[in-house]
Amino acid sequence: MSIRENFTDADMEQWLNEHRVTEIECLVPDLTGVARGKILPRAKFSKERGMRIPEAVLGMTVTGNYPTDDVAYDRAISSTDRDMILRADPGSITRVPWAIDPTAQVIHDCYFADGTLVDFAPRSVLRRVLKLYAERGWRPVVGPELEFYLTEKSVDPDLPLKAPVGRSGRAETSRQVYSIDAVNEFDPLFEDIYDYCALMNLDVDTLIHETGAGQMGLNFQHGDPLALADNVFYFKRTLREAALKHGMYATFMAKPMANEPGSAMHVHQSVSDAASGLNIFSMDDGAPSAQFRHYIAGLQRYTPAGMAILAPYVNSYRRIVRHTSTPINIQWGMDNRTVGFRIPISGVAQRRVENRIIGADANPYLAMAVTLACGYLGMVDQLEPTPATTSSAYPNLFELPQSLSQALTMLRREDRLREVLGDRFVDVYTAIKEVEHQEFMTVISPWEREHLLLHV
Repeated sequence: MSIRENFTDADMEQWLNEHRVTEIECLVPDLTGVARGKILPRAKFSKERGMRIPEAVLGMTVTGNYPTDDVAYDRAISSTDRDMILRADPGSITRVPWAIDPTAQVIHDCYFADGTLVDFAPRSVLRRVLKLYAERGWRPVVGPELEFYLTEKSVDPDLPLKAPVGRSGRAETSRQVYSIDAVNEFDPLFEDIYDYCALMNLDVDTLIHETGAGQMGLNFQHGDPLALADNVFYFKRTLREAALKHGMYATFMAKPMANEPGSAMHVHQSVSDAASGLNIFSMDDGAPSAQFRHYIAGLQRYTPAGMAILAPYVNSYRRIVRHTSTPINIQWGMDNRTVGFRIPISGVAQRRVENRIIGADANPYLAMAVTLACGYLGMVDQLEPTPATTSSAYPNLFELPQSLSQALTMLRREDRLREVLGDRFVDVYTAIKEVEHQEFMTVISPWEREHLLLHV
């Protein structure tokens, strides 16, 4: 399922004609979630399907560097810098609302020369997990909630970020959680965002003000995981462009400001029977099913090992601290926002689990793949969860890795998760993240200069 379900190449050509498109942005989400690809004139795009880009585009760090002397990485990505073949997903075709000339954007899948999917591409990893569900007659359903910050423009990375100035001419200086007036401060921006999303056929839902200064949250309608990952990928581009138009930045960093809460991507998830469409988390009498318990247990068992993907940067772990609206645990509970896995109050048909651990900085394709993989393993292995937590879990001990380095070690050692996500993906991903961590360790922070320079 895609933004435009069941679209074919012929439908895409007709759509391009109807919208008089003259240029196409051909996009590939890389492992960091960055949009890579090419921009083509319409005539060239229609004539030459199956563009090529180097395989190593999917093996870069967020800074654009590559691992060296990593045996596992070199086994996965050819040292000859060979090409991948890109094929457009017709259902993902949509407009680029901020472009001056009629421009379309379309997400592409990556293939090897033999016609097989590039197994370490983010969309391929998610497809792999969804295939495992399909083989058992299951269909997962997800609903992301994405948090982000609006900030003043800042061209100097050494300076702390500041909340932007709204219509009143003032920046926020106090907590404005769920404040309608605080959201209205940025009405011109959000009107553009909703207009852009409507033009792109992105099915966005509720907009709220979160706890932090300039921090907002947007919910997406629930649906197919691949389609929702596409929507989040597109929305991040859209929001950043709209913010720039209004003289601001929009950021999905997990922790962009030192004294403000972090940003998450909460993902609601359930599983339906592919034949009947019924939620397998509920019994016929409305009681929670065994599969529901197993799914929760899978999240508890395997999420710590998946944290290098759900919290993919050194900055991600600044968000996972006590008493900051972010779970530090793998507990679960009914309508309890202090646990990692919350069970919202809902009807029998809507019974679901909300994973509250995932960061807003996570690649949406990989985040969906990991959280669904954890639940899948719980159901397949018939794991049992711990008792539900009925009080605040904030005072509990840390049950999640507290650094990227620790998380990478856990991911490499977890064979069952590696089996579901794919050996080559885990090898490439961990090699990239090791390089990013090494790059970060070469930077001396202001805290070190302030407290160590003259005192040690």
